[in-house]
Amino acid sequence: MNMKKYVLTTLVIGVSIFSNAQPPAGDANPGDVYGEKVKSKGAVALADVATQLNDQTALKDIKIKAKVTEVCANKGCWLKLELPDGQQATVKMKDYGFFVPLAAKGKTIVIDGDAELKVTSVKELRHFAEDAKKSQAEIDAITEPKKEVKILAKGIVVVGN
Repeated sequence: MNMKKYVLTTLVIGVSIFSNAQPPAGDANPGDVYGEKVKSKGAVALADVATQLNDQTALKDIKIKAKVTEVCANKGCWLKLELPDGQQATVKMKDYGFFVPLAAKGKTIVIDGDAELKVTSVKELRHFAEDAKKSQAEIDAITEPKKEVKILAKGIVVVGN
């Protein structure tokens, strides 16, 4: 009987872990909200935020409008946003309190949160590459830290395709 309980418990835990390691389902349609409710009025373009961050270390409680270029394939726990110069900004969800579906890739969103200009370590850049299911060669090619815009999102709303 103890062996059956052990196997059943292990199975339940395994299924729970597996199911929690997936991004949420959904189409990420305009109006869909993740995390705290966000109104898009007054949102600032990500390019303008990046310019402001060259003069300041951080911007608190700002609404940022941007296009999603990548979504964490493991959980939907981070996003990459497109900057005009070919660079990307990284978004993490506050306290891992919510996740975003893979369908958000390519969509325009408004984020309510805090932004700062930070150096991302090689270790963290490689972690992001692993989450994005990049090839081992692409991961190994990451050898330098990178200065980038980082955003801590309290809430996100999809505003366009």
